[in-house]
Amino acid sequence: MKQHYDIVIIGGGMVGASLACSLLSVSEELDLNIAVVESTPLPAKGSLTYQPSYDARSTALAYGSRSIYEAMGVWDRLKKHVSPISDIHVSDKGHLGITRLNAQQEGVPALGYVVENQWLGHVLLEHLQQADQPNIDFICPAEVTNVRSGAEIMGVTVLYQEQSIELSCELVVMADGGRSSLRESMGVSYTQKAYDQHAIVTNISADQPHGGVAYERFTDSGPMALLPLNNDDGDNRSALVWTVPDDMLEELLGLDDQSFIERLHERFGYRAGNFIKVGQRSSYPLKLTLADEQVRRGLVVLGNAAHALHPIAGQGYNLALRGVAALADKLIQARKGKQNLGDLALLQTFYEQQRLDQTRTVVFSDQTMKLFSNHNPLLATGRSVALQLLDICPAAKTLFARSAMGLDRPAPKLK
Repeated sequence: MKQHYDIVIIGGGMVGASLACSLLSVSEELDLNIAVVESTPLPAKGSLTYQPSYDARSTALAYGSRSIYEAMGVWDRLKKHVSPISDIHVSDKGHLGITRLNAQQEGVPALGYVVENQWLGHVLLEHLQQADQPNIDFICPAEVTNVRSGAEIMGVTVLYQEQSIELSCELVVMADGGRSSLRESMGVSYTQKAYDQHAIVTNISADQPHGGVAYERFTDSGPMALLPLNNDDGDNRSALVWTVPDDMLEELLGLDDQSFIERLHERFGYRAGNFIKVGQRSSYPLKLTLADEQVRRGLVVLGNAAHALHPIAGQGYNLALRGVAALADKLIQARKGKQNLGDLALLQTFYEQQRLDQTRTVVFSDQTMKLFSNHNPLLATGRSVALQLLDICPAAKTLFARSAMGLDRPAPKLK
């Protein structure tokens, strides 16, 4: 552990570890010293193996996110246990409108990929550990208890092995998730809008292979997504995200497995086959959260600590990853130009570039949720017609697909 670092990343989860991986290849060349402070212990080197769990949580990666992980040098390892999405099937319960997207028709190997969070985290940590890079230190398990701003240097207090340690750095990156108490203690305010909904998350198996098809199903009680999972274990697993009103949550979570499956079929139908097995169910409240101040001199707020979206269309993590790649590129260029990494003008430029992407993604997820949750018969008819027109209009479908895949944004450089 050093007393001074160029960058201190608070949080070694998927966002924080991705940022460290983005900077890894240039850290030695640019003499870039990075500390990653994480509250959970770091797995022993060489102990990172894939162990599929029926109850694992998963993330949908847009095709554009694959490009980012390719630029980091982790995709070859990551792809071993991801499930490619070959088709996306979008429908509105009770209405005829349906839209289908196909990877082959769009000229890509997959529209996206579904990965278990545990495997993604393992691959990122393994990439950092195998590099044996002296410029990157993991400080864990540890907790950052205070961050202090200075004219050129930031101060960071870390509680590590029951000792309070003082570090200094040019830049602090807060990537410690949506429940960041540190963010609140620093006076970083945020805007929040509750949707009065919860997401029920579980894995479920059908009596037939999923074939790489992902489903987005809109219902009068909220959207639901069914995402294909890697099937090395032969379990025909898919990841289910079922949005329900708050007043339905307790009842659904209290159902036995068979009753839960029956309720799911009533909402989803049988387009994916007969569901025969359901895993452990968990839930979380849905709300739109945006940090009002995502950069300060010497500070960047990143990932869920900066923005938390409705899970509709699976845009949240992909937005965060685009922010990671954009920040890494800015920091690399600043270092080459011998600029202080915490320079406010530098960080404001990064934020201004990302703000359009954030606004567009937030508005899309928020307005789509409102549109498909509205019970107005005229709107329902309009939705059905729009889905049908999208399905038969190749040009519109391609524009929609490119946006969903994250291919309508500039590719990261990371060098």
